[in-house]
Amino acid sequence: MQKLLLLLLALGLFGCNAKPAPETEAAPETSAAETTPADEWITLFDGTSTDGWRGYNAETLPPQWEIADGVLFFNDEAKTSDAEYEGGKDIIYAAEEFDNFELYLEWKIPPGGNSGIFYHVKEGYGGPPEVAPEYQLIDDENYTKFHDIAAYNKSLGYSADLQDWQSTGADYAMYPAPMDGRNLKPAGEWNTTRIIFTPERAEYWLNGKQVVAFVPWSEDWEARKNSGKWDNAPDYGKFKTGYIGLQDHDSALWFRNIKIKKM
Repeated sequence: MQKLLLLLLALGLFGCNAKPAPETEAAPETSAAETTPADEWITLFDGTSTDGWRGYNAETLPPQWEIADGVLFFNDEAKTSDAEYEGGKDIIYAAEEFDNFELYLEWKIPPGGNSGIFYHVKEGYGGPPEVAPEYQLIDDENYTKFHDIAAYNKSLGYSADLQDWQSTGADYAMYPAPMDGRNLKPAGEWNTTRIIFTPERAEYWLNGKQVVAFVPWSEDWEARKNSGKWDNAPDYGKFKTGYIGLQDHDSALWFRNIKIKKM
């Protein structure tokens, strides 16, 4: 009996002296791209190879697109002898077409830079903008300092300033992105983009924040398409599958960690 009492006392003392488990910090919020199992993602650019990529309406990748330090970039200083102007060499990932998907990539542009991410691209047109929706990438803060868009915007009834339907994260000329509160990094810094597309809902994300959402091919979508910008592009947005593309406006561009998940 005495041994049993001694044992109970010892256990009691141990329990009183035990330290509580340390409090753990709340896990930071992560995007779906960071939490989705790796085997569900298809790598479109792994930092070492341009396999699958080529120019739009072309058989090879334009020579100005290069790889360095795990980054796919457009070298605006690498002019070729056959032309002075090398812009407009949009590229596509032509190894596979995608319909419903989640696309993730990281990008940066220089001061005054302009680019875009296309999907559902079909070839045989003058360029991807004639047929494919575009997630806009642009230097919102400085673009008008480098480029004169005043006449163009005024011809459409807008002020000379960059409009919300032209801003980074917008579904270009269709669904505007808010000009404030987007967590947009300045020119020269890396941003992250996610595009989630299904027939029921499309979402555009910028640096972990949703900036655009719409229902593809809805009455509202059709009304916006027929509002004037796409009068000369009757096939704009009509295809439900196609290639992923990157736009070149003859300025330096950088992309990395490009991957896609089928939905």
